[in-house]
Amino acid sequence: MSIPKLSPFLLIQESLWPNQWLILVSCVLLNQTSRKQVEKIWRHFIHVCPNPEAIISIDEQELALMLKPLGFYSRRAKMLKKLASAYIKNDWKHAKDLPGIGEYGGRAWEIFCCSKLGTIEPKDGALKIYWRWSLNKQ
Repeated sequence: MSIPKLSPFLLIQESLWPNQWLILVSCVLLNQTSRKQVEKIWRHFIHVCPNPEAIISIDEQELALMLKPLGFYSRRAKMLKKLASAYIKNDWKHAKDLPGIGEYGGRAWEIFCCSKLGTIEPKDGALKIYWRWSLNKQ
């Protein structure tokens, strides 16, 4: 696993390398909301929930309350609990095998955790910009 190139765009995932867990969690939090909203809760969130074990042990209502500024907070809390349990089992091969990790999270995991840009342009706007920039920097 090689260090992803730091871009001028400073995606949240870039700053989290090599913490695969937090990269995946950031994708769940960024889904259907803006980076600006996520940044408002991020420091407190990772202080309280730095790893999957912390997510599993925290009360779901407390987790939802922490996520409230992002919207879909009850759904996100449930999903993060499922994600944490599946992540710990470690019987997954690709991030998209995990609950709550869709196309965006899967591509972010490939790019930032596996150092695989791939040949197909990502659909997500921020990943697309990073992907294009990375291809030009090789």
